[in-house]
Amino acid sequence: MTMVPTMPLVAASGSEAVDLHSDPAVAVSLRNISKSFGETYALNAATLDIRKGEFFSLLGPSGCGKTTLLRIIGGFEHPTSGELLIGGRQVLGDHPYQRRTNMVFQHGALFPHLNVAQNIAFGLEMKRLPRATIAKKVDEALALVRLSGFGERGIDQLSGGQRQRIAMARALVNDPEVLLLDEPLGALDLQLRLQMQDELRRLHREIGGTFIFVTHDQSEAITMSDRIAVMDGGKILQVGTPRAVYERPDNRFVAEFMGHSNFYTGTVTHREDDGTGTIAVQGQSFPARIPETFAAGTEVFIALRYEKVEVVADTEQGNSIEGILEEENYRGPTLQRRVNLGTMGSILSDTANTGRQMAFTAGQRVRVRWTLDSPTILPA
Repeated sequence: MTMVPTMPLVAASGSEAVDLHSDPAVAVSLRNISKSFGETYALNAATLDIRKGEFFSLLGPSGCGKTTLLRIIGGFEHPTSGELLIGGRQVLGDHPYQRRTNMVFQHGALFPHLNVAQNIAFGLEMKRLPRATIAKKVDEALALVRLSGFGERGIDQLSGGQRQRIAMARALVNDPEVLLLDEPLGALDLQLRLQMQDELRRLHREIGGTFIFVTHDQSEAITMSDRIAVMDGGKILQVGTPRAVYERPDNRFVAEFMGHSNFYTGTVTHREDDGTGTIAVQGQSFPARIPETFAAGTEVFIALRYEKVEVVADTEQGNSIEGILEEENYRGPTLQRRVNLGTMGSILSDTANTGRQMAFTAGQRVRVRWTLDSPTILPA
């Protein structure tokens, strides 16, 4: 990942905010950006700071406002209220062509009547650069996306992945301060999508610019990003590194949206000074490390990721709960098991298929366990 400078943070709801008006290390600063359509808010007071050189992802379900936010940064949408700075300069009054940004769309949006070189050169020709300069920059852009020699090809002669590379070359050739990527891999099949993820990471490393990437795919955002903003309902709910957002969700939505988890509600029964304790879930004792903000008697929400749960023989003791194995699904790299825990309901385990796991059969009595730090405990 690209290393970014450390900056002093200032508390702000839903984001890691900094004083960006004088901070040269910041590429994009959004302050209370809202976009409404009548009484409906597509964005609601979004505040966000994106550092220079970051690969930053806007992540959330369809309709959460992430594409609207990206289009506002690019100048294709105008906010109802708020403030937007790019490179420390207020840009809300600027047209898209006046901003140091370029956008790559999901389907590339290439001109079908122009060949590859002409597509890439389009923005440069609008700037009326000398022909020799344009030709040189086009060749450099093709080399950057590993498509040297493709300049004379028609767009209809390219594969889906090649078209997306040309779309990126067309955006990058204009030397944008910020590259905006609106789900550029969404229309590709799985294997091609994985290849293009590698290409995007390589381009980011080589160019060293600021990339803002919109996706609804959690694994894609986790794999590619320096930081992620999780959005829902037009609001930014959490900003952080992929590890922080995945391992330490701030709220129930992020816990439910990121990855796959078992969810329970219960009441804290006791908590030791070191944080270890138990939670009563449907009459059963659930072991966990409990934050000090939750005293005995507090109702809490529990999220426990599938991969944190281990299914073991019923002879195992310690912090484990007895149950009956309901089913086991072979998924190639992982084994997913469902265990009935009685009044607590079912719990799912999804662990790496090492080929050395103990064999179980449906109906067999087993135990499930996890480390005390594995569950995420949040207010109910």
